[in-house]
Amino acid sequence: MPLSEQLALIEIVLVSPRNPLNIGAAARAMANFGFERLTVVAPYEPHWREAKSAVGAEGLLQNAKRAERVEDAVAACTFVIGTGTLERRRPEQRGVRLPELAPIIEQELARGGRVALVFGPEKRGLTRVDFSLCHLLVEIPTDARQPSMNLGQAVAVCLYELSSRLLAAGPAPLPEADAEKRADSAQLELLAGAIEETMAAANYSPAEMSAANRHDVRVLLRRLALGERDARRILGLFRRVLWRLRH
Repeated sequence: MPLSEQLALIEIVLVSPRNPLNIGAAARAMANFGFERLTVVAPYEPHWREAKSAVGAEGLLQNAKRAERVEDAVAACTFVIGTGTLERRRPEQRGVRLPELAPIIEQELARGGRVALVFGPEKRGLTRVDFSLCHLLVEIPTDARQPSMNLGQAVAVCLYELSSRLLAAGPAPLPEADAEKRADSAQLELLAGAIEETMAAANYSPAEMSAANRHDVRVLLRRLALGERDARRILGLFRRVLWRLRH
């Protein structure tokens, strides 16, 4: 699989960016390093597609998708990677440093998957809820005295690192015809919803615990790295149990 085809399977997701200049800078970095797919989640500025900083990437910005929720932005992706500093948070998922990321993405693409690389808002970064949708967390190694980066710069550093390492690795093998893909994020959300309904029907815990249960189920399902067939089987099981509980 040539580099251009690998990069076309990687979705860059910007969550609630405030400054259109940062969106334009991210689009320009994507064009610099050969990435094509951009989704912007709930941007604050209504005119973000007109960012003047998207020099040479105006078409990419005009063709970018808009989503209202992170769940919608990553629905078709089988492997979701959240970005941010891990110094002030205790991650519930596996965390890696940026130089370790390219081989992990290569493995996912070799299974026929699609990848999302998710960047949070400028002021606060990704939330705990956002991270619950991620299979992996990645951190850019920075000086401890200034661990955070500008959004546009963070996107540029990540995309340069990925494109250069994937290029150095050479063409990736094509996915095997009988290789099973991971369940995509939409399938996992459907399964999480069925599990949550079943827990409620069984009076598993007080109603005020529902948000915490939802978070824990989301994280667990991504840790399990379920294939498509297993996700369908488990969904059928929970739907059957739920039907029995209700009847």
